[in-house]
Amino acid sequence: MAHLQSIFNGCDDQVQTDGDRGDSDTAIGQNRKAGNSGGPKPTLLHKFKNQKSILALAVSDSRLYAGTQGGELLVWSLETYELLFSVVAHRGSILSLFLSSDKKLLLSSAGDAIVWCPETLKRLYSIYSKYDIGDVFCVVYSVELQTIYLGAQNTSIQWYDVSEKDARPKPDLNSHPSQRNHRFFDSKGPGGVITPRPSTSTLHAHGGQDLEIDKDHIIQYAHYGYVYCMLLARDRSGHDWNEETLISGGGDGVINLWTLDRKLGGVLRKPFSLENGDESILTLALDSTLLYSGRLDGDVNVWDLDTRQLIRRVKAHTADVLALTVGHGFIFAGDANGFAKRFNSRYKCTSIWKAHDQLILASAIATFKGKAIYVTGGNDDCVAIWDVDGCVRDAQTPSMTSNEQLLVSLGQLVSFPTISSRPEYAADCRRGASWLRNLFKRFGAVTKMLSTRDSRNPIVFARFNGIKSKSQARKKILFYGHYDVVAAENKKGDWNTDPFDMQGVNGYLYGRGVTDNKGPVLAALYAVADLVAGQQLSSDICFLVEGEEECGSRGFQETIKKHKDVIGDVDWILLANSYWLDDDFPCLTYGLRGVIHATIRVESDRPDLHSGVDGSHLIDEALKDLVALLATLTDSSGKVNLLGFYDPVLQLSDTENELYDTISDTLVRRNPDLGDAKSLTESFKARWREPSLTIHRIETSGPANSTIISRVATAALSIRLVPDQDTKSIKAALENALHQTFENLNTSNKLTITVDNEAEPWLGNPKNKIFQILEEAIMEVWGSLGHHRRGSVPAAKPASKRSLKSPTSPTNAITSSTLSNGSDQFSQATADPEPYEEAQNSHSFGRVKQKPLYIREGGSIPAIRFLEKEFNAPAAQFPCGQASDGAHLDNERMRLSNLYKSRDIFKKVFKELALR
Repeated sequence: MAHLQSIFNGCDDQVQTDGDRGDSDTAIGQNRKAGNSGGPKPTLLHKFKNQKSILALAVSDSRLYAGTQGGELLVWSLETYELLFSVVAHRGSILSLFLSSDKKLLLSSAGDAIVWCPETLKRLYSIYSKYDIGDVFCVVYSVELQTIYLGAQNTSIQWYDVSEKDARPKPDLNSHPSQRNHRFFDSKGPGGVITPRPSTSTLHAHGGQDLEIDKDHIIQYAHYGYVYCMLLARDRSGHDWNEETLISGGGDGVINLWTLDRKLGGVLRKPFSLENGDESILTLALDSTLLYSGRLDGDVNVWDLDTRQLIRRVKAHTADVLALTVGHGFIFAGDANGFAKRFNSRYKCTSIWKAHDQLILASAIATFKGKAIYVTGGNDDCVAIWDVDGCVRDAQTPSMTSNEQLLVSLGQLVSFPTISSRPEYAADCRRGASWLRNLFKRFGAVTKMLSTRDSRNPIVFARFNGIKSKSQARKKILFYGHYDVVAAENKKGDWNTDPFDMQGVNGYLYGRGVTDNKGPVLAALYAVADLVAGQQLSSDICFLVEGEEECGSRGFQETIKKHKDVIGDVDWILLANSYWLDDDFPCLTYGLRGVIHATIRVESDRPDLHSGVDGSHLIDEALKDLVALLATLTDSSGKVNLLGFYDPVLQLSDTENELYDTISDTLVRRNPDLGDAKSLTESFKARWREPSLTIHRIETSGPANSTIISRVATAALSIRLVPDQDTKSIKAALENALHQTFENLNTSNKLTITVDNEAEPWLGNPKNKIFQILEEAIMEVWGSLGHHRRGSVPAAKPASKRSLKSPTSPTNAITSSTLSNGSDQFSQATADPEPYEEAQNSHSFGRVKQKPLYIREGGSIPAIRFLEKEFNAPAAQFPCGQASDGAHLDNERMRLSNLYKSRDIFKKVFKELALR
């Protein structure tokens, strides 16, 4: 505890001039209260988890690059936080990344240096020394001189003039670091035997041109210690304002300023040395003429390059300063204890926070869409992106409808535990509804709380009025969603994050309700807000967001009927409360099964009895009677034994059969492990368009032991219905069958049947206008699928030698988990960084766009068919999330790109429906 306290101590005024320092390194303010930072802490925007330490970082205008201890080069989108590339770039740890000033080249270093195209991650050059220089700790590139500089473990600095690559002799690849004998691992063992080398792995990146550094292009002993860090700067000393300077820091505690001879291809000239003492220089950062060096034991030295004088010595941390970054008028320093600090121009610490569990090994600062971000990487295998916008002077205020604001709003809505099934959360549900209503009002909607019966959770009603038009009446679109969620217990630590504190990890947002249904509701709201802000909303958009959907929409129908005059006429109904079949292909849902949830109760007049004392054939046992009843409801094949049960079921049309074949062919082509397409089609038909009966649980009264004859036995069951089955008729058939069977038992017990809730089946028309516009929007927004490069080796799944049997065999039935198993962030449905308006640029031109899969679902949504009938308007269901989102499960999530793209699709649909 004392050690942790010492980290926080002295956060304010930790500045010493060279003259004030004397013989002591003790920070000023050591006795101040811990954590008195005097400013707001940055907000964690997103976190990426890897399996190896993050040793190097670089940031471009739209992408984040990271080098790992395992030699992987990882690239993420700053827009969606999606992993775009994963390449095994080096055989050793990637110790340095450098993005050229013109953003055209990306350099990485390990035992050699590799030059990449930052857009395609195509390997351009591999640059190495013919000498054994150990690891390359740092690499930089001069655009002006076309020269690459390497700082090495053997204390040397070497360089290569790329402009002369074609004039140089062809290199001897036997000198490449990957081909050299290791002094230890390749030494001779007993009998003079050398252990054979493993074969070259195909996982490593290949291609490009191999370039060998000239033996004369090396400065031996550039430092008397490892060359840890380098950067390029303009010479501001007055000699030549156009001359570049290479600045290097080493394990000898010295900073060297090297002159680059432009006439001789960037040859290094005798340096000017800045003496820092004996402590190693671990990291460097430059701000105009001020040079900052991070050192062992937590010091940051500040040098004026104009005068080449040490002007400040800041005790930034109590541990080694391993990562130093300057930007937006602040200095950011990360240390070996995982703490990051922000200092202002007066070197006063304005914020301190725990950024990583262990060492902060790399950092970078950037601006993305007007927002200042600070990126850190550590040996806890994580990359963290921090929002420092609120700490930056003259920070741009983000748009009210920006994606950043959408994330903020979603995080706030998720923070309300709106669990409708638990009475103790009633106040949280109302607070969540009130917050949501205020958000609608902020964007200009007319709002009203619609109270439900028995003081259930209210329905949030909001209406956005379109632009008035004299030529035609405005159309009205009704969007339905819900803000309530299922319970999320985390007492056993089943969640990786707090379920009500939304966290971004590896391109996904985690939290209860992010995908069911708070994320899609806010995506639709922000889409409308975009149109309102741009004066492009031509139709009226109404939102009905209820708070009882997870409990069977209790009171919803009565409330809507009561307030139908408030809502008015409706032309189209849109929902977004379901998911894709897998993680790769967008879908549109045109059918849902209905449901009847019922409780069967058998009760005796006797109390609970002991089977050893009272058990005999003379006792009518409630549980025996219940089991006998349940056994008559289905036959041995699972078919439902209710009179006329299957008579109303619609016959399969040729058109619908073609839709099933398209689904199966598409999925099997992507994932051969699913078996043959015919079996998959039969599985979909059984789960989507055939009715079923399920017994969920049986409960008994009395103590939970094996000697009790229970007085009461109850069973919960559900019947899934399909068009054109009628819920009223099926309920009557169920009750009649159970009562008839119960009478035949000649039992003294009593039977009670209770229908808990119900929903009618729904079947939409996939050929109508709203589905066609949804299809066009999905194709335009998502574009072609599977065209992005994922890494050096294709990740296609091999065909399995086994084939799945017919789904009529229960042990081999294909389920939803079968389709989502193995899903990861390498989805074919990978969002391009640009919005759909820019989807026709050069990199996607000419590619075939993937149509969405038209699917039905086995689940039920009580509101959809009711709204269709009540407003005499057609409905469509637009799934936003992926199959692996885990709605209702632990670690519920939604991919960030799905959230953003859903917003774009909603925007197009809301705009286009009014124009056709």
